[in-house]
Amino acid sequence: MRRPAFLAAVATTVLLALLIGFVGNIAIALLGAPGAIAKALGVLVMILPVIAVWFLVHEWRTGVTVQRMSTRLEAEGRLPLHDGARTPTGRLTDEAAHDIYEVARAGVELEPDSWTAWFHLAYAYDAVKDKAEARRALRHAAELFRKQG
Repeated sequence: MRRPAFLAAVATTVLLALLIGFVGNIAIALLGAPGAIAKALGVLVMILPVIAVWFLVHEWRTGVTVQRMSTRLEAEGRLPLHDGARTPTGRLTDEAAHDIYEVARAGVELEPDSWTAWFHLAYAYDAVKDKAEARRALRHAAELFRKQG
């Protein structure tokens, strides 16, 4: 069975690919139009699909690597499990999330070149609701994971 996040990523990729195609067609039409201004606009518009393709490849590469890391940690029984006090809705309390973050941060300080430590830090950042730092830490974990082979 496919996971909902994977299906959402595929759907988003398909929509982005359609958008890239439409913008690419506009750029080609502008490049073929008479006049220097139209051609200049065509070149500028062509940059957008190039950026979008780079972003798409980069995000899929990171996603595949994160999935490989998760699979390995799950097989080893080392996935981040956040125990602690919870709110009535099931979320960690702010204090419990902060404690998890402190433990994960200390892990990275002890092993700065460990993809596992950075992976755990990413999930700790997520627990304290810092999505931007969580993504940064997860990308760094993925880079370290790829370097190790």
